[in-house]
Amino acid sequence: MTDIRLGLRENWRQFAVLVVVNAFVGAMVGLERVVLPLLAEEEFGLASRAAILSFIASFGLAKALANVFAGRLGDRYGRKRVLVAGWVAGLPVPFLVMFAPSWSWIVWANVLLGVNQGLAWSMTVVMKIDLVGARRRGLAMGLNEAAGYLAVSLAALASGYVAAVYGLRPQPFYLGVVFALAGLALALFAVRETHGHARHEAASWEEERAETRAAPPSFGTVFLRTSWRDRTLFGVSQAGLVNNLNDGMAWGLFPLYFAAAGLSLDEIGMLAALYPAVWGLGQMGTGAWSDRIGRKPLIVAGMWVQAVGIVLLMLGKAFGLMASAMILLGAGTAMVYPTLLAAIGDVAHPSWRGSAIGVYRLWRDGGYVVGALLAGFVADALGLTWAIGVVGALTACSGAVALSVMRETLPRRPSG
Repeated sequence: MTDIRLGLRENWRQFAVLVVVNAFVGAMVGLERVVLPLLAEEEFGLASRAAILSFIASFGLAKALANVFAGRLGDRYGRKRVLVAGWVAGLPVPFLVMFAPSWSWIVWANVLLGVNQGLAWSMTVVMKIDLVGARRRGLAMGLNEAAGYLAVSLAALASGYVAAVYGLRPQPFYLGVVFALAGLALALFAVRETHGHARHEAASWEEERAETRAAPPSFGTVFLRTSWRDRTLFGVSQAGLVNNLNDGMAWGLFPLYFAAAGLSLDEIGMLAALYPAVWGLGQMGTGAWSDRIGRKPLIVAGMWVQAVGIVLLMLGKAFGLMASAMILLGAGTAMVYPTLLAAIGDVAHPSWRGSAIGVYRLWRDGGYVVGALLAGFVADALGLTWAIGVVGALTACSGAVALSVMRETLPRRPSG
């Protein structure tokens, strides 16, 4: 292990490969953000918002569970094997959507998509943290999440355009076949194992922090610590859950809300792409910013900026107002997303970091399930506007919880 060095500059080639891999991971889910909610109404005749959002619930549940297994399996058997398994799970997804004879096929396709996202995205996160060490952790997470969500945006824009020209399916999902094959090829032939980097960093921790010399804790201990016992990790986990709760609402309800406002398919595609574009681009700066000013200020402020964007969306149906709301929602998410992951990396020892990230991502992506169920049932009972308002209020409350329970996790740098 003496030839292993940590740092972004020292490992930039492998880091760049992982950035590209994560872009393909993001593109897989971006294909669905415009097309599937409209497909549910127009081709499958679903009227219930809860039924339409069932594909997001199945996706979120599968992804949340896959995150937990990804972290633990990555710690035990290595990161690359889990990454490859994630891409194998993703290969059938575009074919299932293209040829689905009933909505249940779409739901099952999104179970596989959730497994793909949980295994593959988790491993790109963990592998980048392995490579860069502590000093540039926020920047690394910003670049990782930026690549993923810029790809979400571009894939949403592309699928909206293709759907406007050729129809809702199968043509938009031809892109998914290309994304899945490219991601699998890179994972097999270009990605190298990074578990040795984590062991190398663990040795450094043991030299500096006597309390970490004990054997790695059990998964149950890590689960309880990340979920509740460590109040900072609890604050991070609840913020992640609520963040994806509102993202699930945005994914499933916003296209229907925009269509009800009389917008064209092209305009819906532009708005659906604008939110993850701002989210993705913003993370290129916010991750590095958290390395300078700390994690907590960006997490708290980011949740509140998201809440403002959601409330703004309810104030009118003009395209410009909706675009402004999408920009605010994307900016707030950009402040939060890489910073939450960096905070987990700050607190968790390298020997159980993968498991801690898996538990955090369990709660975070469980937000898709909660958001789909909550938003769907409220929309059916009270209407789309009420569903959006309830999610906005929960987002504001989550920022207040983070403010009250979290401590700052950014490691202090040596003077000079």
